[in-house]
Amino acid sequence: MNPTQGPQGPQRTARPLSEAAKASLQKTHTLFRMFIVSVLGAFFVFQLDIAYLWLTALLTAAGIALGIIVLIRAIRFKESKLVLFGTISGLLVSAVLVLLVLTTALFFNQVRDFQQCSRQALTSKASTECRVQLENSLPGPLQQPVR
Repeated sequence: MNPTQGPQGPQRTARPLSEAAKASLQKTHTLFRMFIVSVLGAFFVFQLDIAYLWLTALLTAAGIALGIIVLIRAIRFKESKLVLFGTISGLLVSAVLVLLVLTTALFFNQVRDFQQCSRQALTSKASTECRVQLENSLPGPLQQPVR
């Protein structure tokens, strides 16, 4: 095939993909979509309620596993840069979620009490009191110094 002349010079025409390549590309895109849904789902469930921390941990673990699979497929099969960038970004978000889940699990009772208090707080003064109550309930080295 000879390149065709266009207004900007020679252009390459893309070769049609084989059926196996199309199926592989479709599988990678499906895995990528599942990965994005699990990462976003974990983030939104974490925001929803502390009682669903187990679901956040499960979705985060699934997101990391899917992210690694998609990253390997994207590198091996030279997928689009968007899939590669999205996968790396999602894995970074998943790493932050792991830290959040571990910290929240470590201080589960304090975070649950803070969440209940802040839901009932109607004013900024009440919200500040909830935050102070949370700070005072944390172990000694994690407390804010008195100003």
